Amino acid sequence: MLVVGGGNSGFQIAEELAATRQVDLSIGARNPKLPQRLAGKDLFWWLIRLGLMRVTANSRLGQRVQARGEFVIGSNRRRLKRAGVRIRPRVVDAQERTVRFADGSTLEVGVVIWATGFRADYSWIHIPGVAQDGRVVHRRGVTDVPGLYFLGLTWQHTRGSALLGFVKDDAAWLADRIMEYQQPTAPAGAAAARQP
Repeated sequence: MLVVGGGNSGFQIAEELAATRQVDLSIGARNPKLPQRLAGKDLFWWLIRLGLMRVTANSRLGQRVQARGEFVIGSNRRRLKRAGVRIRPRVVDAQERTVRFADGSTLEVGVVIWATGFRADYSWIHIPGVAQDGRVVHRRGVTDVPGLYFLGLTWQHTRGSALLGFVKDDAAWLADRIMEYQQPTAPAGAAAARQP
């Protein structure tokens, strides 16, 4: 079995599958690694306590973190090798059951799992001003189109915006904007005029 992808998903899938079968993991790029635990605490405990999960996308620190790219958390090559996973270079070609790697080596495989991530594609949205240069134009998920909102985007507002444990903050904020949109406030004089 070959897993292709050197990010969190690729590492985790390869490690889990290695318990029951021979697994090779093809890694094309080296992402920075962070341990799952530091000083006896889970990494996310530290990130929350230090306020790093709430760093906003437009802050100087947020922009620096975004520029570094994604991190692989909790997995590393040594751990995978101990589990029996064979590390391979980047896949460059495949024909039938034979996969060829960047170093010229090949492998006969029965199953390939592509865990290479994704790129967001909003080209299917044909609403002027909503998608530009492959990105959604928004402010914390609110677009310039009345009633059109987004939730769960990477760095929508903070580092945690696209993570299950943290999207709730954006969801609550966005729910308030949706309520404001659905129940527009009347001018102060109009409210007074309606009272008997």
